This record gives sequence, C-alpha cells and structure tokens, in this order.
Amino acid sequence: MTATSTDRIETSRMDRRQLRRCLSRFPTGVTVVTYQTEAGPRGATVTSFTSVSLNPPTVLLALNRKAQVCAALDKTPFAINVLRSDQMDVALQFAGRPRPGLRIAWDLPADSDDADGEHPPSLSGAAAVLFCRPWRRYDGGDHVLQLGAVLSVEQRPGEPLAFGDGRFMTTGLPMFDGPMVFSFERPPSPGWVGAAHRLHSYLESA
Repeated sequence: MTATSTDRIETSRMDRRQLRRCLSRFPTGVTVVTYQTEAGPRGATVTSFTSVSLNPPTVLLALNRKAQVCAALDKTPFAINVLRSDQMDVALQFAGRPRPGLRIAWDLPADSDDADGEHPPSLSGAAAVLFCRPWRRYDGGDHVLQLGAVLSVEQRPGEPLAFGDGRFMTTGLPMFDGPMVFSFERPPSPGWVGAAHRLHSYLESA
C-alpha cells in the first residue's frame, strides 16, 4: 500500500525523540552481529533483530545505512550473537563505546577459509548464535532491512540480555502460574505444563 500525501505530512511532523521513547517501551534482546574482514573479525551491536520464517529459516536485521556493518553484510556471511545477561560490556564495546581493558573472546572457525562460509567468527559465551548468509535486503528508510538465511545455530546456557527504556536489563522471573506458549499460532499449553517445563529446565541447569 502506498502512503498518501497526508500520511507523509503527519509523519514529518512527528517528534522523533518522542517516537524513540515510545519505541523503547518495547524491550528487545541484544545481539552483536559479527563477520570477517581482511583486517580480522568485526562486529556491531544490533537490537533490531527478529525471526521471520522457519521454512525457509530466515531472520531479519534493521541496519543503519551509515554503519559499516550495513555495507559489509550485503555479501558477507555473518553470525548473530544473542548476548548473555552478563555481557553488557560486550554490547557497549560493539556499539562504539569501548570498555577499558575488555578483551573480546572470539570463536573462530578451525579452517580459516570457513570464515567466509557456513561459520563466520562468533563471540564466545553468547547465549545463542545463528550463522547466516545474506539472502535479501530491502529499503527501510534510514535503515536497510537485511534478511539472512540461517545455516546453523548454537544454543548455550545463560539468561539473555535485554534492553528497554534506555537501559540494559535481564529477562526477570518467569510467570510460573502462566501457560507455556511455544507458538502464538496454536493454543498455549496448560499452566501445569509450563510449571513442569520450567522446573525441569531449572534442575538441568543446577
């Protein structure tokens, strides 16, 4: 659907700071997107990340047009690292706010040639990693919408880091009396199923 002239006028009058504050009310996870360059592994902190499809497996990143990572991911394989709750310094480091003394631990492919293949460089200790190749990209105003085809994944223990209202946070305590929702496309499981699942997960990690 094409925006009308009235839509464009109303959008231009919107207070961007107010819009940013409103959007920040929706907490998101925190990721660092990593990729290989001739100078070595590089990365950028990205909070605008979402799943798109399970078949084929695809995800989406919204990348600032002016950022180096935007141009890099046009043709370069990349890894999306879902940060752990104790990796706030890592998020700030890759957001352009270097942390004195912080050393980044990389997981590099055993075969250096594979950095441009299925397993680009990733971050050690991330809660999860999705290895992707560029698939398609679309115009998103001052951002580019980059779709990635997911080639493989790694899931690791630890609570994910979250961001909302301009500050970092953890995901907090689960609602133990609530249902277990595996997908919004089908009915949720009863509350006792969710409680049993969470108890089992707790015992496994203890």
